[in-house]
Amino acid sequence: MNIADTHSKTEGETRKSRPLDMKLEAVVIPVSDAARSKQFYEGLGWRLDADFVVGDTFRAMQFTPPGSPASIHFGTGITPAAPGSASGLFLVVSDIDAARAELIGHGVEVSEVFHRAGPGKPAVSGRHPERQSYSSYATFKDPDGNEWLLQEVTTRLPGRVDANTTIYTSAPDLAAAMWRAALAHGEHEKRNGGQRDENWPAWYAEYMVAEQTDKPLPL
Repeated sequence: MNIADTHSKTEGETRKSRPLDMKLEAVVIPVSDAARSKQFYEGLGWRLDADFVVGDTFRAMQFTPPGSPASIHFGTGITPAAPGSASGLFLVVSDIDAARAELIGHGVEVSEVFHRAGPGKPAVSGRHPERQSYSSYATFKDPDGNEWLLQEVTTRLPGRVDANTTIYTSAPDLAAAMWRAALAHGEHEKRNGGQRDENWPAWYAEYMVAEQTDKPLPL
């Protein structure tokens, strides 16, 4: 067996050991008035990536929420689904109250924040008392009635995030993670007699990676 054969075999084994990436990048939502929907989503501050018009029967637009790796598609001649029939469209945020306030600032009618004690549990008014991740929500709708669900996530479930992939896709998320690390680092210094830790960047990095991959947090 020559070097080329060995290299080819190694590549084949690697492909078999790791599933082929299948990245969800776009979700189609049904709307009745493409121009009205464009105005609404532009008003939210979402990025317009494309607006294609073909004749009088087809128009496709793509918008991407701030910090999101996935986008939405809507327009004319895109889907046979009834306008306004989309629901359960999750928008994950690091601070539910701040996200709600921002949407209201854009003129959107947003529900009060509510939480659930667990899967299948009834909705209770207000943010989760312990700010439990995945448990606090608020909803809003676009002009057709397609419903969006804000969900506050501060710590990911085990295995939810690839250890080699960052989930800090927006400045607010990264700032919130750094703030949590700063508070934890302050406690770390207190436990060590108040001595200043000159290597704090490394400690921050270890804490933030551990937090997002559900590994034991540094002390």
